[in-house]
Amino acid sequence: MAIRWKHDDSTAMYFCTFTCFKWLPLIEMVDGYDLVYNWFDVLKQHNYQTVAFVIMPNHLHSIFYFEDAGFDLNKIISNGKRFLAYELVSRLECTGQDEILQVLNNGLSKRERRKGQIHKVFTDSFDAKGIYNQKFFNQKLNYIHLNPVRGKWNLVNDYRDYEHSSASFYELGNVKRYSPFDYRNI
Repeated sequence: MAIRWKHDDSTAMYFCTFTCFKWLPLIEMVDGYDLVYNWFDVLKQHNYQTVAFVIMPNHLHSIFYFEDAGFDLNKIISNGKRFLAYELVSRLECTGQDEILQVLNNGLSKRERRKGQIHKVFTDSFDAKGIYNQKFFNQKLNYIHLNPVRGKWNLVNDYRDYEHSSASFYELGNVKRYSPFDYRNI
């Protein structure tokens, strides 16, 4: 049985990451970027702010700000992953991606099957690190924004041009469909 870590709700800001099962590019396969933006909108309705983000083909990096203590980060992320999983699977079904759906079905554990789960869309865990100072914030902000041009990723030549990132908001002041609030006003 997995041990669940309770994140400290007195930390106002968190760097979070979660990935698709087997690093499959599920978000890209179904053009599911809008699903993540919709989730960000839901978070905003609960007064949770998305400070920075990058939506990659198979994972998401974000910095969230929680104005009030008492939030449950595990629940927030697990609800987001569940919402995204249903929608990603629905789009995979609509586009006839039967081979991928079978991979996601084969990835289930016996326990998950007993609970009625049909597909394994995301890895079980997520990464969350509390942000306690400006230096760590800047480190994570740079990591997020440079992700599309580092390592195996060459999604754009200039990281500020990656459409599914808050980089152009911070670097150029561009307001796109979804722009995070300016953290400097916190």
